[in-house]
Amino acid sequence: MSASDSTAVASPDTAAEGLPQPLNLDVAIDTVSTCQRRVKVTIPREDIDRFRDEALGELMPTAFLPGFRPGRAPRRLVSSRFKSELSDQIRSKLLTTAMTQVSEQQKLSPISEPDLDANAVLLPDDGPMTFEFSIEVRPEFEVPKWKGLSISRPARAITDPDVDEALAGHLRERARFVPHDGVPALGDLIVASLVFKDGDRVLSQVEEADIVVREKLSFADAELPGFATLVAKSKPGTAVTATVKVSDEAALEDVRGKDVTMELKVLDVKRLELPEMTPALLDELGGFESADALRVAVRKQLEGQLEWHQRRQVRQQVASALTASASWELPPALLRRQAQRELERAILELRRSGFDDDSIRRYVNELRQTVMASTARALKEHFILERIAEDEGIADTAADYDEEIRAVAAQSGEPPRRVRASLERRGLMDVLRNQIIERKTIDLITSQASFKDTPFEFGRADSEAIDHAVCGAVVGEEEIPIATQAEPGARPGTRG
Repeated sequence: MSASDSTAVASPDTAAEGLPQPLNLDVAIDTVSTCQRRVKVTIPREDIDRFRDEALGELMPTAFLPGFRPGRAPRRLVSSRFKSELSDQIRSKLLTTAMTQVSEQQKLSPISEPDLDANAVLLPDDGPMTFEFSIEVRPEFEVPKWKGLSISRPARAITDPDVDEALAGHLRERARFVPHDGVPALGDLIVASLVFKDGDRVLSQVEEADIVVREKLSFADAELPGFATLVAKSKPGTAVTATVKVSDEAALEDVRGKDVTMELKVLDVKRLELPEMTPALLDELGGFESADALRVAVRKQLEGQLEWHQRRQVRQQVASALTASASWELPPALLRRQAQRELERAILELRRSGFDDDSIRRYVNELRQTVMASTARALKEHFILERIAEDEGIADTAADYDEEIRAVAAQSGEPPRRVRASLERRGLMDVLRNQIIERKTIDLITSQASFKDTPFEFGRADSEAIDHAVCGAVVGEEEIPIATQAEPGARPGTRG
C-alpha cells in the first residue's frame, strides 16, 4: 500500500537578507515502492504572478512594438504581444526553481534523475500550476547490527608447490599451439565454427572461435558441461551437436531457461608446445633477471589472489548478515541499469588482485548468468554499507583513488596516469568511489568481528570462457582489455 505525505513549503521573509524569495510550494510525496516516489508539486497563483511581473519587468526596457519607442509600450500591450515567449520563460524558470527547492527541502536521497517531461507541463492562465514526476530514492531501513559478527576466513600458506603449479600455468599461457593431426586432449586448442538454434531459428553464430579444450565451455549466458568429452574424438571437418541450457537472465526473454541446440564444426586442432625458460622468456614475462625473481613475483601474485578470495568470502558473510532482514524490493529498471556497474566493479576488483584475462572472463561469464539476482544483492549491500559509512564518518580521499589506481596499474602493466584517464573516459570513477567506501566500511566491520580460519585450496581452471552470448546479445557489455605487458599470469592476445 502506498503512503502519501503532503508538505506545504512556507515562504520565509528573506528580503532583509537579500535572498530570492522561495516559492510557497505544496508538495505531496506518494510512496510507490521502497525506492520509488511519485511527487506532486503545486505552485500557487501568487508565485506565478510574481514571476510574470519579474519577467515582464525585464522585458519592458527592450520590448519593441510598432508605433512605440523601445521601452515605452504599455505593459498590457507588451504582455499580450509576447504572451507565448513570456509563458515559456516563466514556466521554465518556475520548474527549475521548484525542482531545486524540492530537492533541497525534501529529504528524498535521490539515486537517479527525476522522470519529468517538462514539455508536458502547462502554465495556466488562471489558478495554480501543478506538475508531477517520479524519482528513485535510496530505501529507508533500520541499520542492521554489524558489530561483533562471527566470520570464517580462508587461510593457507603459499607453498613452493603452489608456486610451481602457477608457474607452469604461466608457461602454458606462453606456449605455442602447433598443428596436430590427432584428436584434441585436455589443454589442446580447437578452431571451430558455432551455430546456436532455437528450433529452426538461428540465435547466433561464430565463424571461427579459438577454444581451449576444458571440461566446461562458458558463454555469457550459458554453460556447457562435458565439453572435453563432446569433442574428444573430433578431427578437422568433424561436426558435433549438443544441448545448451540458456540462463534465466539471458537478454532474449523468449529463450530464458530453454534448451537450445549448439552445432559445432571443428576446423583445426592444435597442440600445446611448452616454451623453455630462457632469458628471452623471462624478459617477456616481465623483465625478470632470473627464474628466482620470477618465482618471487608469482608468489606475490598468489598472495594477492588469496587476499581476493579472503575478501570475497568475508564480504559474502558480512553481506549475508547485513541483508538478512532486507526484504525490500528494488525496481527492475534500477537493477537493469546497475547490472553493468556490478560487472565493472567486479572486473576492477579482479584486476586489482592480479587475476589474468582468462580468469576474469570466466568469472564475468558466471556473473552474467545471474546478473540480476547478483545486482539485487549487491545493491542492498551497497545501500546498507553506505548508511554505515555515513553514520561512522567514512569518506573517500584523493589518496584512496591514487592507491586504487596504482594497484590496477601494477597488474595491468600500464602507467597509473593512463589507467586514471581510461576510468574517467569510461565514466567509472563513481564505481571506484563506491569500491573505496565499501572496502573501508567492510574493514571497519571486520575490525570488530571474530574470525575462524578455514582451509583453502586454489581452484583449477576447468572451464574455458569465450566472449560470446548464445542469444546474440548480453544484459551488460563491459570491456576486458588484453594485457599490454607480459605480466605473470597475463594471457597473450593471440594463440598459435
